[in-house]
Amino acid sequence: MEKDRSSQAPPPHVLIFPFPLQGHINSMIKLAELLALAGFKLTFLNSHYNHERLVKFNNIAAHFERYQGFEFKTITDGLPLDHPRSGNWFLDMYEEALELKMKPGLREMLENISPPVDCIIADGFSGFALDVAKELEIPIIYFRTSSPFSFWVYYSIPDIIQAGELPIKGSEDMNRLLTTVPGMETYLRCRDLPSFCRETDIEDSIIKLYVKQTRKSPQADALILNTAEELDGPILSQIRTKCPRVYAIGPLHAQLNTRLKAKHGESYDHFSNTLWEVDKSCIFWLDKQPNRSVIYVSFGSITSTSREQLVELWYGLLNSKTKFLLVVRPNSVIGKDGEGEDVVVELMEKSKDQGYIVNWAPQEAVLNHPAVGGFFTHNGWNSTLESIVAGVPMICWPYFADQQLNSRVVSEVWKIGLDMKDVCDRKIVEKMVNDVMVDQKEEFVQSAAEMAKVTNQSVNVGGSSYSNLDHLIEDIRIMSLKTPKTKFLRNESISI
Repeated sequence: MEKDRSSQAPPPHVLIFPFPLQGHINSMIKLAELLALAGFKLTFLNSHYNHERLVKFNNIAAHFERYQGFEFKTITDGLPLDHPRSGNWFLDMYEEALELKMKPGLREMLENISPPVDCIIADGFSGFALDVAKELEIPIIYFRTSSPFSFWVYYSIPDIIQAGELPIKGSEDMNRLLTTVPGMETYLRCRDLPSFCRETDIEDSIIKLYVKQTRKSPQADALILNTAEELDGPILSQIRTKCPRVYAIGPLHAQLNTRLKAKHGESYDHFSNTLWEVDKSCIFWLDKQPNRSVIYVSFGSITSTSREQLVELWYGLLNSKTKFLLVVRPNSVIGKDGEGEDVVVELMEKSKDQGYIVNWAPQEAVLNHPAVGGFFTHNGWNSTLESIVAGVPMICWPYFADQQLNSRVVSEVWKIGLDMKDVCDRKIVEKMVNDVMVDQKEEFVQSAAEMAKVTNQSVNVGGSSYSNLDHLIEDIRIMSLKTPKTKFLRNESISI
């Protein structure tokens, strides 16, 4: 009877509300399209600043016209338009800008939107969205766009502190194993904790912010994670002890490709959702290179490097004799009086025979290009998943937040790369590039190929992530029915 009623009801109206950062928007807009493919009405709520960049550099409006009822709305992120929004600005500005300005904007939009929203899927780092949803009695599902490992460590920080394992006691303490994060006792070191855990003051405001946002998660009606049971099963089991309703539906970019091919006979690689202008000339350069001969070097959308670090990285690449494609984002190199930009021009001139430098690359196309044999990465979760799906081994140079954890898992748990955290030395860069691209190439290629196979199977029909997404879609349909018995998600956890 319930299924009959749900099939006759209007499609659920879902609001997708990402945190205002590139990596978060990237995965949440893919989830929005997956729900649009299921026939839902979607409202994608972005910051004014990020929406303007999406429209400027992409055909986003035209792309989503195919979905009836798909609408973009915007609210302020509380910052002036000329704010650089690089580095970890959002940590310093969370309460002052995001919570004070975005929260009332979200509430006002939800109170006035028509038709009313049946369900909110909000970024799990936006605790103020949960507060608004509870006030307005709208069901809310959290989507944590970072890795399950990081979620579990953030959640465990109070336990780590209580056990006396934080604060870290100087550089000699960095390789000490931690024993109080269930499921990670054999490999998690102090060095692998998120960067903000290196503060000597355990009352630090940034530590408190991460813990507060993460420990709000059980109050949401469910939790979405961008991973597969096969990738992160043991950690998902731990997370489900706190958040019973967990949907592991990733990698989302691979899941979207599967469903787009089934429905429209196409992948989504003709469409970009980046906030930066893509330089596709690098693909033509890759076309001229031998198979698996190039290492792709990119450190994401907010990482900043010093002039000295960039020079060390560049010399290490040059000395390895390996061809490289290097991404240097505009204004990402820190230097005095334009030194950052000057060094990029200088390196471009000196790299002509061995490397190619661009401001921003079409990353998924690059990683899937046959010429690419390795990925030198900051280990943002989207980048890590894209590398796994493409079967490309990694060299890991994490910047902050979940990236320190991701790099440890890549190297120590999955064994599909090397971890270079906390150092930036040309000799180490040269050695690691040679290890991945030459000396241990076959070993890394094989392990990466095996992980790619398992991960891609999860998003095919009958796979764990494919089935979990079907469960999520059905549960949102049930949630949208307004009778008390069907307003909320069913009680069992989703585990395939």
